[in-house]
Amino acid sequence: MNKWFLTVAAALALCAGAQAQTDTYPSKPVRIIVDSAPGSATDVTARIFADRLSKIWGQQVLTLNHPGAGGAIAARVASQSAADGYTLYVGAASVFTALKGAPGVAPNLPVELPGDFAPIGFMTQQPMFMAVAPSLGINTLSQLIALAKSKPGELSYATTGRGRITHLTMELLQSRAGIKMQMIPYTGGPHASLSDLIAGRVAVVVEGYSGLAGAMQGGNIKGLAVASHQRLPGFENLPTIAETIPNFFVGAWNVMLAPVGTPDAIINKINADMRASSEDLDVKQKLAALGAFVRPMSPSEVTAFSQDQQKLWRPVAEYVAKEATQQAK
Repeated sequence: MNKWFLTVAAALALCAGAQAQTDTYPSKPVRIIVDSAPGSATDVTARIFADRLSKIWGQQVLTLNHPGAGGAIAARVASQSAADGYTLYVGAASVFTALKGAPGVAPNLPVELPGDFAPIGFMTQQPMFMAVAPSLGINTLSQLIALAKSKPGELSYATTGRGRITHLTMELLQSRAGIKMQMIPYTGGPHASLSDLIAGRVAVVVEGYSGLAGAMQGGNIKGLAVASHQRLPGFENLPTIAETIPNFFVGAWNVMLAPVGTPDAIINKINADMRASSEDLDVKQKLAALGAFVRPMSPSEVTAFSQDQQKLWRPVAEYVAKEATQQAK
């Protein structure tokens, strides 16, 4: 038996093994590690996809929340899991845009693809919504900017944690508007900050719509603007930030990842089933109601997108890190 034959036989065996993995996957429940608190935009998105994948696979897909440390806890738990496709990880934008070595940022962030995780697929983009306390007595972003200029450093805004996309969005807005506000981090997700916002203890919050929907619909907080390219369907009366600050577009986003070493056959199957999920009318409607929109990508496109986003946000992250260092002195 010659060497060429053995090589071909081995290659065929590997292909057959990969096909077998795809044909039988998943044969047991799958868990998705989420780096945000329950009720956050990332959490709700992950649960919508998990529900649809459960139906496609005929296996339960569980979402497990591991918030804290700017997303580093979830990243660590997911990266240390077996690379067999039964532990997946939904990473929010901020774990890719964190600045390594910055105060308050875990040393294992930012996440770099494809070195730290195997990319699977893109889930949604979610324009950031800005809301204010009714007691503030303002109705437009221009009025907020004017108030902040008259009281430099006195107004505060809530974020889901230092270095998260909500924090970076507000830092970018302040820079563009020429104002200065005080950041108040809430690591328990948007719900943790809403009571303070409603009571007027903080003035502003920026978050995906899913975290603000109940309070906005109930009139407990006032939607001020959305950081989308144009006014959103269903939110035609809500101005864009760009109508006041030209070319201001910011969206949260989330992607599905797997531990490095997860077989390509499984990665490709999950990607295909995520695409099928994103085309489901019920999924689209649920996400659109949250101000989130599907954007299917291949694994290589996820890597390229995350790298582009890191370049975009790095200057903002560097500014945040410099400011935090100065405050710590």
